[in-house]
Amino acid sequence: MKPCEQRNGRFFNPHLTKDCRSLWDFLLWRAGYYKDATPLELAPAGFSYPSAMRPVDLSKPNAVWIGHSTYLVDSKEWTILTDPVMGSYCSPVPVRGLRRRVPPALGLSELPPIDAVFISHNHYDHLEDRTVKALHRMYPNILWIIPKGLKKWFSKRGIDRTVELQWGESHVVEGQKITAVPAQHFSGRSLWDKDRTLWNGYVLETAGKTLYFVGDTGYNPFDFKEIGKCFPQIDLSLIPIGSYAPRRFMSPVHCSPADGVQIHMDVKSTLSLGMHWNTFRLSAEPFDQPPYDLYLAMKENNLSFDTFLPQEMGVYVNW
Repeated sequence: MKPCEQRNGRFFNPHLTKDCRSLWDFLLWRAGYYKDATPLELAPAGFSYPSAMRPVDLSKPNAVWIGHSTYLVDSKEWTILTDPVMGSYCSPVPVRGLRRRVPPALGLSELPPIDAVFISHNHYDHLEDRTVKALHRMYPNILWIIPKGLKKWFSKRGIDRTVELQWGESHVVEGQKITAVPAQHFSGRSLWDKDRTLWNGYVLETAGKTLYFVGDTGYNPFDFKEIGKCFPQIDLSLIPIGSYAPRRFMSPVHCSPADGVQIHMDVKSTLSLGMHWNTFRLSAEPFDQPPYDLYLAMKENNLSFDTFLPQEMGVYVNW
């Protein structure tokens, strides 16, 4: 698994031929230039994803979706949070269009003690200053697993128990092995720091179980097949299925549900759960569209619906 290369201090995606998320591209999108020629097939009224109710045993490994890309995962060896964002806006200042539409399924005060937090990248909908500080106050011994280049951001906030990882690098602690794996995305918290820090997915190997947190990514036919070869038994994958329309603009850096199903198949995931939808409005598809598009993709590939769930916030699932 090759590390992500840098040019002039900036990371770049090896499978993209151009910078697909420039300010100019963003303005073109907002002006309607990237509108898809074929509109989405909208979800029928009253559509419900056809999955069976799963009995849950909290004495066994479990996971619960809190919102957006935030999952609380209990492996029975470690308790992990992914990309914790509990605030009302996914922006540096309150912007009406970027306000949270659905409250977190669990508040900070409802969380159990956290052993580790996985941060995929530094966008505001994945790395929030107030949530990070609050978690550090509550549990100062959290181990923060972060992409290469983000250590300085955490150190400025008095958080030094961090592990920076580049693609292909691993860290072993307390019998837990965390490996950073490729994602196809970008980073930046201002107009001046684009791609100065890396963007990761993570694989956690723990107590005979394997968890894959995909992070934020577009699809390519190389990285995920390689991840599947490197980790032949993935028990649970957390896969983004939202913020994907219009495809002409979003596809390089955001999975559609069909892309998510392809990742699910590439890594041969036993169970996959959706994320990155139904929380913030970051794209053009209707809020209730991802489960329907996931249904269509699962049906097209003749896959059991119970193996990839769009998931409901606050509902625990065993893995």
